Amino acid sequence: MKIHEYQAKELFKKYNVPIPEGGVAFTVDEASEVAGKLGGFPVVVKAQIHAGGRGKGGGVKLAKSADEVKTIANEILGMTLVTHQTGPEGRLVKKLLVEQGLDIEKELYLSIIPDRATAKIAIMVSEAGGMDIEEVADKTPEKIIKVFIDPLLGIQPYHCREAAFGLNLSPAAMKLFHPMLRNLYKLFVDYDCSLLEINPLVITKKETVIALDAKFNFDDSALFRHKDILEYRDLDEEDPLEVEASKYNLNYINLDGNVGNMVNGAGLAMATMDIIKLAGAEPANFLDVGGGASAEMVENGFKIILSDKNVKGVLINIFGGILRCDVLAEGVVEAAKKTGINVPVVVRMEGTNVERGRQILSDSGLSLITAVDLKDAAQKVAEIVK
Repeated sequence: MKIHEYQAKELFKKYNVPIPEGGVAFTVDEASEVAGKLGGFPVVVKAQIHAGGRGKGGGVKLAKSADEVKTIANEILGMTLVTHQTGPEGRLVKKLLVEQGLDIEKELYLSIIPDRATAKIAIMVSEAGGMDIEEVADKTPEKIIKVFIDPLLGIQPYHCREAAFGLNLSPAAMKLFHPMLRNLYKLFVDYDCSLLEINPLVITKKETVIALDAKFNFDDSALFRHKDILEYRDLDEEDPLEVEASKYNLNYINLDGNVGNMVNGAGLAMATMDIIKLAGAEPANFLDVGGGASAEMVENGFKIILSDKNVKGVLINIFGGILRCDVLAEGVVEAAKKTGINVPVVVRMEGTNVERGRQILSDSGLSLITAVDLKDAAQKVAEIVK
């Protein structure tokens, strides 16, 4: 789950991580009111969407007067902001963050992520702040410093020193950086984060260290422990089909292709998408109904797939283990009765009660295409959508 920058900074404030003074605004008048409380100009007006690259897209601007705040707020609110992370369709801006302008001396990069290769938590820092970190990693990887922390031991003073030396901080900035990094690490662990990123982390001319930006991703599987974070959820920023799928505990991700998929098991779902691409087509979604799915869950998953207007064909790939093939078949038949199937459906089933499942589909009167194996299924659905 993602949250907005202004929400992330509320968490920073709670953990004593220095941030600029500012506030959220939902209208032009509210933006003017927040700017008036900051005690002077310039101020920065930032679009609040769940995507990076807002500045390059025109969603972050400097206002040098009260009139400029109104003009800029009016321009950004209601705009469709397109960045490299939103895709060409962009995101509608419905809220702003208005913050005090800072006298910036240096821009840095800092992030904390779990590193699965080492089973440790990695702190990444770089002097190339304010830039796309992917570009830095590609062209100048030596500028990225990684500090690995054993989660059983936690962050130690030498970890902070290693990160600070990697950023070439002055003694004054280093003194402020150490407690800030410890607080960020504690925040990351306390809230089961999958990403904490500050880009840029700035050093001011007075050698203070301030988080100018803030980005969080939280582990969805741990959200039951964090009801306060669930309150931050903004459904307007999420794909409507993904929101609908979450109501039924379905693992669904909307993609850009035209072949809908229903699979049981995340690994099998990934393999299915790969084989669809090898067959010359593009998957329209990732949908793992899970090993213990009920007929109702299968029915709801099928409805969600068919509600995607880009879907020109559906591939059902089920290996009946915990999820029996007859249960899947019953769910597909019920969904077809309630929604109607207006695209070809290719079915590949193997495993527990497969003959019973095939019989249910056969007796349903539905126009389904059977496949002998996964390769055959992918080729058939690819030919259909072509």
